[in-house]
Amino acid sequence: MTTLTVSPAAVDTSRLSGHVPLATSIRQTLLMAWRALVKMRRNPEQFFDVVVQPLLFTPMFAVIFGGAISGDVKAYLPLLVPGVLVQTALTTCMQTGVTLREDMEKGVFDRFRSLPMSRMAPLAGPALADTLRYAIATVLTIAVGLVMGYRPGGGVVGVIAGGLVIVVTSWSLAWIFTYLGTVMKSAQGLQGVSMMILFPLTFLSNAYVPVDTMPSWLKEFVKFNPVSHIVSAVRSLMNDGRVTGELGWGALGCAVIVIVFAALSVRSLRRAD
Repeated sequence: MTTLTVSPAAVDTSRLSGHVPLATSIRQTLLMAWRALVKMRRNPEQFFDVVVQPLLFTPMFAVIFGGAISGDVKAYLPLLVPGVLVQTALTTCMQTGVTLREDMEKGVFDRFRSLPMSRMAPLAGPALADTLRYAIATVLTIAVGLVMGYRPGGGVVGVIAGGLVIVVTSWSLAWIFTYLGTVMKSAQGLQGVSMMILFPLTFLSNAYVPVDTMPSWLKEFVKFNPVSHIVSAVRSLMNDGRVTGELGWGALGCAVIVIVFAALSVRSLRRAD
């Protein structure tokens, strides 16, 4: 009987460790995105938040705050709709990390780690697929606003540009929750921590009320709150059709988030190998 001996040099250790060529990594990321889309189709409850939040929050906040802040509901919509868009983006991108954590709890990532695949693909694929959810939430929020009487001065181009900003922002912020998904012990714990992060960022911003109505100490926080930059950028695009410096600050913040938290997510996943 002949014994086959394999030299260590003959083993493609780079692939086993997750280091694969860029083209292969992109292809694997697209495959993971397709897997995530198939899961969404088989589990339509994943669309519950992106459908219910726009249908619920937009009319609710308009009726509650419209008269007190702007005098009537219709006058409040130019302030409100961009704010609801950003809040919906924040709450829906949290689901990316929750789904990741659930997959890890089920042992799915143990299988991924045993395969010669990029360590980025199982993280970037679901994040890419979730842009569909962000787009649905954005379209529904704008549609509800239009039904209620919102007439964006930026026209079709401004609305589309504002919607694209929301989708890109959602995808960028999802990397924060992707990282949390790799380090938290449970999906329930991740949801609790995420809400503690999201609510202060959303409600201590200019999303629902004018900044000049706030006390001076709170104005300083709102001024540096990244959510405020995104809300202001989207308002300028949708209401006036203008590109302002707020968009540049928002884009810079999103880029920093992706670079930092994508690297941390891959590093955390490799530590588990």
